[in-house]
Amino acid sequence: MAIISDFMLVWLPASTISLRAPVAPNAGRIAKFFHNCPDNAFQIAMSGTSFTLLQRIGAIVRNSTKLFAVGTTSVPVGTVVTNAVINAWNTVGSTSLEEAENVPVLSTSIGYGVYMAISSNLRGVLFSEVSFEACA
Repeated sequence: MAIISDFMLVWLPASTISLRAPVAPNAGRIAKFFHNCPDNAFQIAMSGTSFTLLQRIGAIVRNSTKLFAVGTTSVPVGTVVTNAVINAWNTVGSTSLEEAENVPVLSTSIGYGVYMAISSNLRGVLFSEVSFEACA
């Protein structure tokens, strides 16, 4: 869980230069909008192009959605393993974990997804801008 989350926290909000293929002509308005957004809110536009404030906000929304998906899909693995260890200790009769309860999988996953979507995305956006300026 931590390896998947850490990789996505670094990779998704990192500043990049996008080399994407053009969007399909029959794509919907929302797909076209997000395709034209930068990969990161602080991504530098290639010469001859620019990003609007709405497109930069769209980049944050798109990355928040991706990070929410990563959080809600990676956390169940760790939660299920934790619950299995607690149940194994309770089965063996260990007194140290007798009062430990199983962690709720769904609410923990959603909570972690919301955390990653808000906190991790905005922190990644801010740190990637700071690190980009330090390298320039």
